[in-house]
Amino acid sequence: MIEAVTGRKRLAVLSGPCLSREVAAGLPATVVVASADPKDAEAARDAFATPYFRIYTNDDVAGVELGGALKNITAIAAGICDGLELGSNAKAALVTRGLVEMTRLGAALGARPETFAGLAGLGDLVTTCASSLSRNHHVGEEIGRGRRLEEVLEEMGRVEAEGVETTRSVVALAAREGVEMPITQEVYAVLFEGKPAPDALADLMSRRPKAERPAASPSAKPGSAEM
Repeated sequence: MIEAVTGRKRLAVLSGPCLSREVAAGLPATVVVASADPKDAEAARDAFATPYFRIYTNDDVAGVELGGALKNITAIAAGICDGLELGSNAKAALVTRGLVEMTRLGAALGARPETFAGLAGLGDLVTTCASSLSRNHHVGEEIGRGRRLEEVLEEMGRVEAEGVETTRSVVALAAREGVEMPITQEVYAVLFEGKPAPDALADLMSRRPKAERPAASPSAKPGSAEM
């Protein structure tokens, strides 16, 4: 969107597991900066790197952008899981399958799947789903405890949980691309359709059994395999 509005092509995007409060406190963090031009990525890296803020470079701009956005949906789901007190096994499965959904949509949009195994995908996902500092996890946890979305957001004030509106956008995007994202669909139903969180869990757990990694058809559209 920045390219479309400004006409500028020399852009770099930075993402990864970097909770702002920890970065501000000088705690160590490692992130990734992506640009279509390696020299621009390196320039951004050199400008922002500090002894406690390590930066890797990447040329998969779409993958880094999408990883930073999509992980917030899974963080809400992980928060709901914690709010329902479902335990570590359930949360681990949810985070793992959430990463599958992120990768699948990313591939359909031209990102490289391996980017989602890196800092902008798995790294950011682990941090956002596990930390009490995560706004999106907080929203999910409160909803899992039975509170209404509107009440939680009002209480947060100006502090935005971006995963809420991202969920709405990604559901539409997945439908456009023909990508199946069951966790995202259930988060959407809980946030915007009033579906009780326990019912969303029951529907996810009762889905038809299938292989963890279905064999891809040579003619299949990237990202279109079932979950």
